[in-house]
Amino acid sequence: MVFSSQLFLFWFLPAVLTLYYVLWAGPRWLRHGALTASSYVFYGWANPPFVLLMLASTALDFWLGLVISRDPCDVDGARTRRQRRAVTLSIVANLSLLGFFKYSNFALDSYNDVVEFVGLGQFAWRDFLRVTLPLGISFYTFQSMSYTIDVYRGHGRVARNPIDFACYVSLFSQLVAGPIIRYTEIARQLTERTHSIERFARGVAMFNLGLAKKVLLANPAGKVADVCFDAGSIGILDAWLGAFAYSFQIYFDFSGYSDMAIGLGLMLGFVFPKNFDAPYRSRSVTDFWRRWHISLSSWLRDYLYLPLGGNRRGSRRTYVNLALVMLLGGLWHGAALHYIVWGGLHGGMLALERARGRRALWSAAPPAVQTFCCFLFAMFAWVFFRAADVPAAFAYLGAMFGVVTAGGDAVLVGGVVHQPYYLVSLVVAAGITWAGTCSWDWTRRLSAPKAVAALVLLWVACVALFAQSFNPFIYFIF
Repeated sequence: MVFSSQLFLFWFLPAVLTLYYVLWAGPRWLRHGALTASSYVFYGWANPPFVLLMLASTALDFWLGLVISRDPCDVDGARTRRQRRAVTLSIVANLSLLGFFKYSNFALDSYNDVVEFVGLGQFAWRDFLRVTLPLGISFYTFQSMSYTIDVYRGHGRVARNPIDFACYVSLFSQLVAGPIIRYTEIARQLTERTHSIERFARGVAMFNLGLAKKVLLANPAGKVADVCFDAGSIGILDAWLGAFAYSFQIYFDFSGYSDMAIGLGLMLGFVFPKNFDAPYRSRSVTDFWRRWHISLSSWLRDYLYLPLGGNRRGSRRTYVNLALVMLLGGLWHGAALHYIVWGGLHGGMLALERARGRRALWSAAPPAVQTFCCFLFAMFAWVFFRAADVPAAFAYLGAMFGVVTAGGDAVLVGGVVHQPYYLVSLVVAAGITWAGTCSWDWTRRLSAPKAVAALVLLWVACVALFAQSFNPFIYFIF
């Protein structure tokens, strides 16, 4: 089930909100139990058995959190052996779960490629078990694992109520594609939070803006990107247009989903942190990662970069840590070499900027040029992210720079993507990207005109949704 679907908009969401507020005056465990059950229905709609995985991960980490909290620290503040074993078990169990479902097919394909290459094809495992990736597993395993780590570090209090903790892990608004919410950020909200007309109205406005981003901007941009990237032959201008369109598709798709998730949280009384802050206005790659998918960037910093030593072990180790974190960040997005290359490009640039005192290579240019250069770098890196594999990415870059000659059928691409509807959508997307206000900031103070605008956008998005057949969510596959 996806947010931008008739099933969710007109059946699931109204039913959940009605149930939640009918139970509002009742005990907290009943409200959170209803939310948890609703979230399991949401998650298991397409494949019910996957609910058992999330339930198992939730139960294990809840129990391990209790184990960690029951043991007092040693006299010198060090953790006990049982506490260390508990947090280690949490990390190993969550990463094993993620690794099996996300990377087993990649490992099997790599093994088959190697034995074929060395002439031992008879040892290839062609009929071996193939694994289906559960939706959202990359997000809820990180979320659940961060809880036990924070309890172990003493950075957060332990959850005593299993229903509250299950509600935190499974909450449907951010379950499938984030943002990655840490328990420490909403622990107090799980026990007491404010419900008000103003907060609910802001949530509705955020949701409407996110839906409009997704349906009216990301979907048309995605159609252009798919035609260009999947074409057998493409001209220079259309190749640039495709890369430009994909940059907008992934931004408005994911930031739109985050807006909807944050808006749904507000409708239920939860306040989630901002996840995007106009990343394409950045002047450096370092700044880009402070603005793009903020919840993942901060998670990688706190649970990977800092434990590796951060910048505390000398310059050389700092550069290695930055590159390694981004390589693993690329691998987190998918089990394929082109994701690793994408992460390596960003990691290399982050290390280079750190060596230059956090200054970009183009820092001497005027501010507008710096922003343009940073966007170009991000767009070139997106080519590797979007392409089917590394050779396809290089071929596409070759088309962008005229190295790969376009065939006669390349004109067919232009006939599809040069339609006024697509071109106007890209122009509007560009205007919002570089001149608009972030949804988070725009909704902080709602006025009557803003409320009317949000409702109009909802109506237009719903009309467009009925007419569109192209409606994927990019981050559902991660």
